[in-house]
Parts: sequence; C-alpha cells; structure tokens
Amino acid sequence: MSYAIRRASELALDETTITALRAALKTTADEVVQAIIDEVPSYANALSGRMGATIRRAVRTALGHYLDLASGNATAGDGGDAAYELGRGEVRDGRSMDALLSAYRVGARVAWRCLAAGAVSAGLPAAEVAKFAELTFAYIDELSAASAAGHADELAAQGRAHERHLEHLAREILADANPDVLLASAQRAGWHPPVSLTAVLLPAAQTWPAYRTLDPNTLVLDDLPDATGLLLVPDADRPHLLRQLTDRTAVVGPPRPWARASASYARATRARSLDPDIRDTEDHLPELVLSADMDAHADLRARALAPLRTVPVATARRLEETLREWLLHQGRRDEVAAALFVHPQTVRYRMAQLRELFPDLASPHRVLELMLAVGLRGT
Repeated sequence: MSYAIRRASELALDETTITALRAALKTTADEVVQAIIDEVPSYANALSGRMGATIRRAVRTALGHYLDLASGNATAGDGGDAAYELGRGEVRDGRSMDALLSAYRVGARVAWRCLAAGAVSAGLPAAEVAKFAELTFAYIDELSAASAAGHADELAAQGRAHERHLEHLAREILADANPDVLLASAQRAGWHPPVSLTAVLLPAAQTWPAYRTLDPNTLVLDDLPDATGLLLVPDADRPHLLRQLTDRTAVVGPPRPWARASASYARATRARSLDPDIRDTEDHLPELVLSADMDAHADLRARALAPLRTVPVATARRLEETLREWLLHQGRRDEVAAALFVHPQTVRYRMAQLRELFPDLASPHRVLELMLAVGLRGT
C-alpha cells in the first residue's frame, strides 16, 4: 500500500466537505495553472491557447482523482499512469524534469491553499485538516515520482532511437548511398553534416573509449567484420586527431566530403590490410597507390622485369635492388652505392648489366614502368 493510500485511509471526509471541495475544483485548477505560469518560466508560453486548455483539463482531472482518493473511492495508482505519461510528454516538448517538479511544488501549494480553505469552511475539524495536508503532499510526491519515471524512460527511449538513427546514417555513408538519402537520414538523426569526415579504424573494444575524447558529432560503428570499429570524425584537425589516438591501435584515413566518406574508410581498410602498423594513411600514399590493384601491379612487374628472368635468381635479385636504388637516386652512383652498402664500382658493373638487359633504359616510358614495377619491396 502506498503512503498516499495509507493517509487517505486515515482521513474522514464527510459528504458535505467532499461536495464543497468539488464545487471549488474548477476555480482551484485555474489558480494552480495561473500560479505555474507566473512562477515557472518554462511554462510561461506552454500553457497558452489549445495547450493551456488541455493542461487545465489535466489539472482538473488530477484534482478530481485526488478528491476521489481522499473520499476513499480511488487508489493512488489511478493517477500514476497519467503522471507517467506527463513526464514522457515533457521530454518530447523539450522541458527538463526540474521544470515539472517546480510545477508540482507550485501546484501543491496553491491547491492545498484553495482546498484547505474549502475544507475549513465546510467545518472539517483541525485534526482532519492536518491529515488532509499529509494526504495532499503524499499524493503530489507520488505523482512527481511517476512523472520522473516517465521522463527518465522517455529520455532513454529517445537516446536509443537517436543512436539507431546515427548508426543507420553511418552505414548508409559506408554504402555510398545517394546524397538525398543521406541528407534525409542526417535530418532524421538530428545530425548536422560537417564539411568533411575522416575515417578511423581501430579494434572494436577501443571504439567507444576513443569516441569519448573526440567531437560528439562523430559517427560510430563498433560491429564491423574482424572485431573492427569505425569512427567517422567531422572536420578533424588531423595532427590533433593523431595525437588523440596515440595510445590506440588506429589507422586514420584521409578527410573526404562527408557524403563521400566511404572513400576514407576504403583507404583506411586497404592500408590496414597492407600493413597493420600503418597509422596515418597520408604517410603511405605511394604504397597505397601501388597496392590499389595488386593483380595489375603483378602483371606490370612480370612484363617490365621479364629480362631479369634470363639470369640466375640471385643475380636477378641483386640487379633489381640496384635498379630500384638507381631509379630512386636518379642515377647518382655514389648515393646508390651508399644505399646498397657496396663500392661505386660495383654499381657501375651492375648498371652495365642492366643496360644490356634493358636497352631502352633511358626511355621515359620504360623508366615509369620500372619505377612502378620495383616500387614495393618484397613484391
């Protein structure tokens, strides 16, 4: 049994008192609403027009139920459902629970003043008036608790819905959805599109801890394949972002217009598959370019380096290393020798062999093919 019901069971209101109180119900409700308007700023505009009429009816209903409770004809739970829904509605109208609790306090004070005056006028004994006061404030406490529960549940429900909308938006971005579809999803999620998004891949377990240090508008997915998480960071200051991720096993893609952020994700994914130790994809662009189509790169190597298949394997390996350094150092023999830890004369000898194998070594087109062919070590 609730505290309000216990107080009601101890109260003895005769029919004359109940009739007098019900007669004053409309006036009491109007005074309660006016006091809330005057004393609780959040309701100054909310209680006007059609909304005001609706709330006035709700106040009269609550007071009517209260009198039913006082006369032994209702239970406290009868008003709890309405109070619970009121708490939920406050969230939808953008008001805090503090505003509603203030309204309850003001309403309780004014209602008690009006109802007490009516009860005394009807001849209610002083001892019963005291019990009446206890019932009034016990009832308001229970309504407040029911509204607080409704407010909390609605906040939680809206939070979960908001998270689902944001997650759906992130998946649509990865799927390269139509810009109009993305804009609609962003609006539904209450997410304001930035200029750019930067993809960050990291282990799923690190996703939310990392998110808490970033822009709150960052989009999050923590259930990608291979226990991978994704952060899509809006308008990132790249050096600062990399510092924030220093202690994370993260790979950071390039910034891309927000509706094309799938390209940032794709590059980060490719970088991680190329080398798990890569952190900043911008530091590895040549490798990423050469690895974009591995089959094409393999075909290019096979064709461009075909002459090396005519010499022993060990010789071919040394000549390829020499060719690579010669191309990188633009033919500067001493620098090539230093990179290979050999004598410059050895470089001269090997380059003579290479020129025999590649007669058109001076051709710009041949140089381009060979640079791409030997651009990745170990391929």
